[in-house]
Amino acid sequence: MDFTPHTPDDVRAMLEALGMQDLRELFADLPDALLEPDLRLPAPMSEQEILAHLRDLAAKNVPADKAFLGGGLRPHFVPSLVPALAQRGEFLTAYTPYQPEVSQGVLQAIFEYQTMIAELTGLDVSNASLYDGAAALAEGVLLALRQTRRMGVVVSQGVHPEYRQVLATYLHAVGAELRTVALEGGLTPAARFDETVGAVVLQSPNFLGAIEDPAPWVEAAHAAGALMVYVADPLSLALLKPPGDWGADIAVGDGQPLGNPMNFGGPQFGYIAVREKLVRQLPGRLVSQTHDVDGRRGYVLALAAREQHIRRAKAKSNITTNAQLTALMGAMHLAALGPEGFAEVAAASVARAHALAAELERLPGVERVTPEPFFSEFVLRLPRPAATVRAGLAARGWHAAAPVPGEYGTNLALFAATERHTEEDLAGLAAAMKEVLA
Repeated sequence: MDFTPHTPDDVRAMLEALGMQDLRELFADLPDALLEPDLRLPAPMSEQEILAHLRDLAAKNVPADKAFLGGGLRPHFVPSLVPALAQRGEFLTAYTPYQPEVSQGVLQAIFEYQTMIAELTGLDVSNASLYDGAAALAEGVLLALRQTRRMGVVVSQGVHPEYRQVLATYLHAVGAELRTVALEGGLTPAARFDETVGAVVLQSPNFLGAIEDPAPWVEAAHAAGALMVYVADPLSLALLKPPGDWGADIAVGDGQPLGNPMNFGGPQFGYIAVREKLVRQLPGRLVSQTHDVDGRRGYVLALAAREQHIRRAKAKSNITTNAQLTALMGAMHLAALGPEGFAEVAAASVARAHALAAELERLPGVERVTPEPFFSEFVLRLPRPAATVRAGLAARGWHAAAPVPGEYGTNLALFAATERHTEEDLAGLAAAMKEVLA
């Protein structure tokens, strides 16, 4: 690095305050493999040689634009205007558009994004996005705990397991208790909650792809004085009743299906929307519409609850940035499709998923675990380990059969289909699966 902020004297003072002799003692908890890794770097190369080497490495990448893997990230068609607009300098380089006198265009775009998310979820207010769906869930639950002043959280096993892992990390840090309700037949059973519970979390469509009935959980949560946190695939909201209409207080999810490619799992964006009474607990940025002294419409940051704007102890979140550009890509995608086009994409994805499930269920030893109705993802029980099937399909050029964690059962694999998959794609995957399972 060209700039190292700590002088040798700084380091010695820090170690002395900690009662340590050297930096090795400070990092004693880290394994040697991390402290002194065996890098085995190749011999130095010239610029020309290293560029050629990088091209060779890049050529090994296999396109997955028609992957069937699922798990919340799927390959949807992104209209060309989305990346074309997102790569304009006004959006691409406007990292922190705080100053309304120079950032009206970006602030208005964020305001439009917030409006779209509020309309999709049936709730009153949305912020300007978070990192991803897992972070959005964690922030939504913390919001509920602040509002209710309780430290109990109940979550359905149908919530994405990676989301639950992130949530557990956040809750451990604040001393909250996390309880999980196991699925029954692929769906979340009705439950009752006591007065210690401040947040109740349900996902629909759930991790197995099944569409849940949120009504019993919403009713039970409110009866106990808890807030309902609803995790929803935004594409599903083109067809399904929105969380706000079910009575949910907070809606969260991952925005990747909206205008964002899979990109090896990121970057993407998380959305969060709440009822108006919770707006002062909302983390991150919030852009509002106003008027200037001459009566002209304008846009400004409002109720900024980040630690950059207020004292850290009062901040609603210590995440000091967001995924603004990818969120705006989601807004551009929604604007390009319009309500009817968006619903058509969702309907086509549902149709392709059901057609694929029907194809694969005909294979010997294959059984669908996800109950109907399901959205664009589903889980199958395979006659062989899912990882083995996944590897066999990959060797044949097919990206499918994502192994499902053992907490849900054995030899389970997740599949997904979208509007991008043709009938030939479905038949091709089924033929490859037949070979792998033979």
